[in-house]
Amino acid sequence: MTCAAKNIPNTGWSNLDIDIMHNGLGVEQKMLCKPSKKSISEYCGTRQMHPSATRSIRIPSKNGDPTEIARDVLSQYAKLINERRNKVAENTPDVVPDIRTGWLLWQTSLREFLYFEEEMLSPNPLDFWAEWKKSGGGSRKKSVNLWVYEKESGRKRYSITTEAGAKIQPYFDIPPPNDPNLFIFTVQGELIGNGLVRIWVTSTTTLFLKHLIGNLNTETLSNAITKAAQGAVEVQEESTSRRIEEAFPLILTQEAYDLLCQTFQGISDEYRIQLLLQYLQT
Repeated sequence: MTCAAKNIPNTGWSNLDIDIMHNGLGVEQKMLCKPSKKSISEYCGTRQMHPSATRSIRIPSKNGDPTEIARDVLSQYAKLINERRNKVAENTPDVVPDIRTGWLLWQTSLREFLYFEEEMLSPNPLDFWAEWKKSGGGSRKKSVNLWVYEKESGRKRYSITTEAGAKIQPYFDIPPPNDPNLFIFTVQGELIGNGLVRIWVTSTTTLFLKHLIGNLNTETLSNAITKAAQGAVEVQEESTSRRIEEAFPLILTQEAYDLLCQTFQGISDEYRIQLLLQYLQT
């Protein structure tokens, strides 16, 4: 997504290294899944914890002074960030490296997404203090983690796990909805007002649909979906080849879109329309 938006080469994604490096820019992408019960915009202005900033750390001890141990871990993390900054600068020595974290929140329904970037800074270990925190119990295995707080604000900034692969879990603040650097976008079932919904389908699907129902205006398409929903039982998603194609918008009534989702159950609007096509051809 970032590569497409900024027109830079896509070099793939890695959980072990910085993901995007181009002309002095380095972006490490971090994703966090959220349930679809509420709009993704409701997370604006909240603080979230990511499951892992890095696993490239070691815990010097599971005993002893928690602040000293946390500072040792944060020193390792700061060194890792500096190494990444130097790596970004290797190919563009005349450009001051700009390294960032790209935070992406996404719904399980793949309907709404939230994205923003912030500068990736090396923490100063002396700016933090820590305490041991026990967790687990019952059916969960007990463990002891380090909770790391900012001295100045008193806010929890990291949780450092000590079991099953030590890792740093950072807390990050999502900007308010009016922040110009925050992007919220809906890619499925976008409400556009007046009881209408916009969906996006591939060019191939669009051509097949037009061939079967003749016209893709809102009335014709909504009527076709309503009629099909009356005669079809719930149709589950089947295996479908996934090709990258240009997408085209279709406008439905809210009622027709709800019937489409209820009757033709797929992971996306594209797949739901494909299932509708299968039914119309039977």
